[in-house]
Amino acid sequence: MKTRYRIAGAVAALLLAGAAQAHRQWMLPSATTLSGTDAWVTVDAAVSNDLFYFEHVPMRTDGIAVTQPDGSAGRIENAATGKFRSTFDVHLTQPGTYRIANVSTGLMGSYMLNGKRERLPRGTTQATLATALPAGATDVQTAEMANRNEIFVTLGAPTTTIFKPTGQGIEMAPVTHPNDLVSGEAATFQFLLDGKPAAGLKVTIIPGGIRYRDTLGQMDLTADQDGKIAVTWPQPGLYWMNATVGGVREGGPMGEGGAPAAPAGPPQRRAAYVTTLEVLAP
Repeated sequence: MKTRYRIAGAVAALLLAGAAQAHRQWMLPSATTLSGTDAWVTVDAAVSNDLFYFEHVPMRTDGIAVTQPDGSAGRIENAATGKFRSTFDVHLTQPGTYRIANVSTGLMGSYMLNGKRERLPRGTTQATLATALPAGATDVQTAEMANRNEIFVTLGAPTTTIFKPTGQGIEMAPVTHPNDLVSGEAATFQFLLDGKPAAGLKVTIIPGGIRYRDTLGQMDLTADQDGKIAVTWPQPGLYWMNATVGGVREGGPMGEGGAPAAPAGPPQRRAAYVTTLEVLAP
């Protein structure tokens, strides 16, 4: 009987450990810096527990946009979605730095109807709020939401045209170019929230390869009054960087589709930022 209890306890512990694992959304380019005048990059996109390893669900590709070095719109090609990951190609035909981003905005919130609190339909925006509310709805509570997952790829020399802020959600305005990162050297990034310096923003950086080491290796940084952080890369490799306001950061309890779980109580302004960075050897 004692043996059976011990086995049951061990199984319960394993289940709890599994539940505590965090789902992280990411995009991974086949290369971040390329030479020549014409090149291709293949991108994997997924949500997983172990960074850059496919074992949970794919990330959808229908919202992914490409901004070319001159600011014009590019496109993804050969998109496909499988069981654990999505993949697509980007054709690089202009010299400079490209942004590949999945950006979503909208409203989250709730209302009272017939004595019961109901949630707003997923995908509600400020423009569609009036039609999303049924007749008789009262005590409407809403908060804006903006999520940005982006990566950067450079053909030839790095450029900065694509870093012009939109003024919506969390954005990175790099001081150090994200395609010019070297281990052992400090890099500085500035973060903006709705176009203004995100003072006090909590930023998490985790090196890839979690599956193959005992420690997470997580770095937790706090932006200064100008929204800036400085990080010295301990080693070459791929790094996942995330910041979230108004909710639980990615890496904590997760909601649908790998998004941070909503906090209890009235809705809050929520914004999330994710990028994948490649750090090269000196």
